[in-house]
Amino acid sequence: MKRYYYEYKITPSAFFEEIESFLMDRFYNGIEESGGSLILRSEEPLDNIMEQLKEYTQSLEELFGQKVELDIQKSKKANEDWIEKYKKSITPVEVGEFYIHPSWHEPKKGKINIQIEPALAFGSGHHETTSGCLEAIGKYVKMGDRFLDVGCGSGILSIAAAKKGAVVDICDTDELAIQEAKKNFVLNEAEFEDAWIGSAGQAQKKYDIVTANIVADVLRMIRQDLLGATKEGGVLILSGIIEKYREDILKSFDLPLIEEIKKGEWSTMILRKEDNGR
Repeated sequence: MKRYYYEYKITPSAFFEEIESFLMDRFYNGIEESGGSLILRSEEPLDNIMEQLKEYTQSLEELFGQKVELDIQKSKKANEDWIEKYKKSITPVEVGEFYIHPSWHEPKKGKINIQIEPALAFGSGHHETTSGCLEAIGKYVKMGDRFLDVGCGSGILSIAAAKKGAVVDICDTDELAIQEAKKNFVLNEAEFEDAWIGSAGQAQKKYDIVTANIVADVLRMIRQDLLGATKEGGVLILSGIIEKYREDILKSFDLPLIEEIKKGEWSTMILRKEDNGR
């Protein structure tokens, strides 16, 4: 453990949920919410992520014609084992038939148990988007289905699908995410078939179920790739969508909505790719 760590306090004037989701896709040591601010802590500087965040915020301003004040405060603090303190605050999560727990909690009988190290707070099951996807996976994934997890993060969704008997592939644009997902597969004695750094556009197969828990603007951007990776008659599970983008996503994908799971401000949509290729 290093003697010091860096703390970043980010306070946006608008688009809080979008900015939180953006950071969750890029930072893996937990994000604290406090009074309208997001707090990130790391033993290594996060200046590169902060620059990406500024660019993303500018894109939001241009897209919605709304000025966004982004206050970023960086400080260097003495290390008091904040990771261990954070771990102790993590409790197990039960979503349908799944039970997601840290290593110091026992598995639960009668449930599909998934162990995730709590330093990987994104994809720990606590966030509404992850929970919504897990609920959908529990309902729609069948033994032998081919399943693609786009933007796999910690791997929790693909591990859940593998434990349901699916043949799983994973991809993420972040190499670190792929590395951590692989570790979590080993931890859970689960298997995946293929893994790559990138997105759905690089898929070499067609899948019965494609899941993407990503921010809404990225879902729109990779729409064709997601559709292209999904078999005719297959299912798309889309999440990371807040209410104000709901209609935009439905219009963009133009597929039958077979179910919608709402948790707080977040929506998980289950869409069917029709046999006519739509």
